[in-house]
Amino acid sequence: MREDFDPRKVNNFRFVSADYLAGQARLTYALDDLQLTETIDFPGAPEVPAGREQAVQRALDMLHWLAGTSYYKASVPAQIEFAARLPDADAALLVEQVYEQGLAEFAYVNDIDLSDRIKLPVATDVGPAHQLDLPRRALVAIGGGKDSLVSIDLLLRRDEPFAVTWVGNSELIRRCAERCGRPTLNLRRQIAPELIELNRRGAYNGHVPVTAINSAILVLAALLYGYDEVVFSNESSAGVPTLMDGDKPVNHQWSKGPAFEQAFNAWLHDHVAQDLRYYSLLRPLSELAVTARFAGLESFFDAFSSCNRNFRLSGEKPSSRWCGECPKCHFVFLALAPFLAKPALVRIFGRNLLDESRLIGDFEALLEWGADKPFECVGEARESRAALATLAQRAAWTEDAVVAHFRKRILPQLPAEDLDLDALLVLGDRSGLPERLQNAFD
Repeated sequence: MREDFDPRKVNNFRFVSADYLAGQARLTYALDDLQLTETIDFPGAPEVPAGREQAVQRALDMLHWLAGTSYYKASVPAQIEFAARLPDADAALLVEQVYEQGLAEFAYVNDIDLSDRIKLPVATDVGPAHQLDLPRRALVAIGGGKDSLVSIDLLLRRDEPFAVTWVGNSELIRRCAERCGRPTLNLRRQIAPELIELNRRGAYNGHVPVTAINSAILVLAALLYGYDEVVFSNESSAGVPTLMDGDKPVNHQWSKGPAFEQAFNAWLHDHVAQDLRYYSLLRPLSELAVTARFAGLESFFDAFSSCNRNFRLSGEKPSSRWCGECPKCHFVFLALAPFLAKPALVRIFGRNLLDESRLIGDFEALLEWGADKPFECVGEARESRAALATLAQRAAWTEDAVVAHFRKRILPQLPAEDLDLDALLVLGDRSGLPERLQNAFD
């Protein structure tokens, strides 16, 4: 990298090439004359199966375009160019949506307007997808937290054929995956090392739609290894915006929400493989409904963690599975509290987060009480309000600092509809699931 390279003065972002060879996908981008290459490794170096060449190429191209969010955001150049294949109209529409909505939080935090900025050149229609006769089995994404473990439990109870898969080198996720008793598949993504240097030089930084990127990685894996479903565990709450910037929704979890899921699945069906399906098994559930189910999976209590500080690419990680300081730790503790005995919950976290008065403001943010909901994968404000209202009626919790503050200062001012826990446990729309799984929750 040139000594005088300034990431804030880049004019062009270019998709250079996307190749798959000997078990490794190589995705290359350029910011002006600086090339950046990331790799994704597929263990066992699978060859592209005969008859799937077109599908693999289209899935690889989509992965190239979506993973590009990590590099485009470093400079947010005015021009986007393609040295590699161009997207057709449907693919371009999906990619533009992922860049604008998936980077909405990044743009909000950095005070950048992405409206009408992401416009891609379009190739002629590439033609429809075909039936590939993929084997009837699923790749199920696991993140080490409660949500994916609930999905895995539901599938195990129905004796569904599946493998547990994850992206990255987390030992915490590996331990959870190995407890599931099904085949495991660990895919490795290596970000271009130059990106760290760009950040040191003042590049723009912030949240990218990681779930969209990992979804594209798992789709490519499904085609290479032979699976006809890619299953995630995103709940209904993920579709609710974190905040409104004027009339624009800004959602930290946008690529976990139904808009991305539906658009991505439709594109796969129409342009990659007619018998490859992408969906979230937990979409009919709220976050509280997920935690209610997870409360019965005691065998994972000593292994799971939803604390995202365990999975950061750089920086200090917590010494235990739960840092106890981040919004994710706070929300998961609160969401589990109505469904677990207090001693069991305190054992999981190593402390009672609801009895620390210094955290009152952090919990108020989860309630959206005088503050915006934090940019994290947490549930809706009404879920936090209903959970705390439930605890405020239970003797075991009423004297804890956060609960006592809520009961005296906030609860009397809340409308009754915000306090109904049972209403948040009702099963929602199941039409997006395969027909054979629509009764999996019964």
